[in-house]
Formats: sequence, structure tokens, C-alpha cells
Amino acid sequence: MRNRAIVLLMVSVFLIVTSCVTIPEEHKGAAKGAGVGAAAGAVLGAVVGGDTKSAVIGGLLGALVGGAIGHYYYDQSRTRTETADRYGYRPTQGPLIRIEGASVEPQTAAPGGKVDMKLTYAVLTPAEATELTLVEKREIRHEGSLVGNPEVTVVRKGGTYTSSIPLTLPADAKKGLYVVTSTVRSGQLSETIQSAFSVR
Repeated sequence: MRNRAIVLLMVSVFLIVTSCVTIPEEHKGAAKGAGVGAAAGAVLGAVVGGDTKSAVIGGLLGALVGGAIGHYYYDQSRTRTETADRYGYRPTQGPLIRIEGASVEPQTAAPGGKVDMKLTYAVLTPAEATELTLVEKREIRHEGSLVGNPEVTVVRKGGTYTSSIPLTLPADAKKGLYVVTSTVRSGQLSETIQSAFSVR
């Protein structure tokens, strides 16, 4: 496991230095990570916040060969207190995860274009200081075939978060509907939602 983390870090540093990807201005306050490009089936690495657990991993294949996955970033839209009020949460309920929505923006893109895979979810724990280790996974399918599976492991305190993973489509991306199945998981807790985009 340690060797894998070291390899991810080395790949990340190399790609960051060679690709010169920058974090958009509007997300600099909340962004956690630097840009990363990916060839088909390659390991994706963007060490987030210096924690090797928080690295985007996965690959692109099939209809997305030659595309690239950009840096992972997130914004916190509600505090723990605001989130608890929204759900009528009580500490006796134990840890809670609720996906509030998922989208791909824009919903229609041309080959070579870029889409943003967004996911909004709430996290609540009995104690304010308690953190949950979460796995965010996005599976991208074209005509039923898996063509991408970026995932990231993050640590969250209570609150509502919107995370985003940009995807640059290959210049020869196959046209049609792409379905994105997004899952947030922590131990036995798991929620899943679907969104979609089209390439025309």
C-alpha cells in the first residue's frame, strides 16, 4: 500500500510539472489538489491536501480513450449545524450520508470538449469533531460499457459538500449518451445516484 501511494505521488508530481494545469480562480479557496492528465487505463494521481488517501485514481477506456481527468475540488455549501437542521438529525441516529443531487455540466458536449461531473451530498456524525472517511466513486458508461471509473477517498466532518471532477473528452469521443453512476460510501453506509451527458 505504501509503495502504491509513493507511485501515485511520483506520477502526480510528474504530471503537475509537465502539464501546468491550474485551479480555477473561483475554486482556489476550496480546491484540494492539482491538475492531472490521464491516458487510457493509466493510474490517475492528484494528491489532495497532502494526504495519500485523497488521491484521484481510476482510468479511462473504450469510448473515452485519450481523454483526461482534471483536478478534484470541492466546496462546502452548508455547515454541520445547517445540515443537521435540514435533516432533523439527532446524534442517536449515528452517522448519516445523504446524496442531494448529481449533475454533469454541460449536459451536451462535442468531442474534445469538457464536462464537469458534480456531486452534492450531506454528511452527519453524532459528535461535531468526528470525521468520516468517504469513498466518492463515479462510473461512466457508454452503451452499457464501462469507459471511466475515477474515485477519490476523502475525510469529511459534518456538513454539505459539492465535489467536482472535470473530464476532457478525447477528440474522437464516440457520440451518444454517457451515464454517470456516482456513489458515496463509508463502511456500511452507501448512497448512489445517476446523471448523464451526451456527446454530439
